[in-house]
Amino acid sequence: MHKYLRAIGFSEFDTRAKVRALVRACVKDCSGSSFTTNGEDTMLAQYCKNFSPDFGLAVCGELEENNHFTCDYYFPYLKGSGVTTEEDISIERHAARESYSGVCDDVRVGVSLIFYLQNMISYVKIKNEDRLPMRGTCLTLSGLSTQGMILMPINKNESQREQIKKESVTRHKLLQAARRGDEEAIEHLTLEDMDTYSSISRKIHYQDVFSLVDTYFMPYGVECDQYSVLGEIAECRKVENSLTNEEVYVMNITCNELSFDVCVNAKDLLGEPAVGRRFKGLIWLQGYIHFPK
Repeated sequence: MHKYLRAIGFSEFDTRAKVRALVRACVKDCSGSSFTTNGEDTMLAQYCKNFSPDFGLAVCGELEENNHFTCDYYFPYLKGSGVTTEEDISIERHAARESYSGVCDDVRVGVSLIFYLQNMISYVKIKNEDRLPMRGTCLTLSGLSTQGMILMPINKNESQREQIKKESVTRHKLLQAARRGDEEAIEHLTLEDMDTYSSISRKIHYQDVFSLVDTYFMPYGVECDQYSVLGEIAECRKVENSLTNEEVYVMNITCNELSFDVCVNAKDLLGEPAVGRRFKGLIWLQGYIHFPK
């Protein structure tokens, strides 16, 4: 059973029999399907069933000659909104099955973003047509969470917000220069990080860490596509799973200058989400790559 089923409103699906019935129903009454070959004689299939306009369940497997479908795996998904990044992306296949992870190096985060690829069929088609690497792609990230809490925002006036924006733009330019090998930019960033560390080390003795750290994006656990995040809520809505009637929060959060959607079951969220407040939790990061036509 998939750990993140509960994130989209299937917290009561706790037995294999219930999950098998759900998977069969998704294939039989799907909202959309896509097919391609894996470059050999195998026909790959992906059936998607939406349980709200925002999220659903994808079932992937092989389609045999008599149109008999064999399920290999399934995963819950959240449809992200907007474009998170336009940086270069590399894709790698998982060893055990026909599923893929993507890697994106965005300088705003400070770590390589590793995500689970949602539109596997589109990627395999382009790969079979020998159209890789492809220019002009962009990425929409989203995250599913099984535990989280709401924190109040750090109080900032308008001048402080403007100063933070200016510093962010300057830092972004320095990071770009450092990636090109500019030694002066590397030295400036190193000194800046040392000053930040020194400042936080002094303040942490009499201030709470979450009053000092506005947002963060850090790898979590041993699986490479899971992260611990803290971000400001830009949008928030409560959505109902059409099958189970469970309530789910879908939030657009801004974290380390990245904007992406997060979905969490109302049962697993501590606090009341609202625009301006902060979400802190663990997420499974997914990505949808937009390929140019």
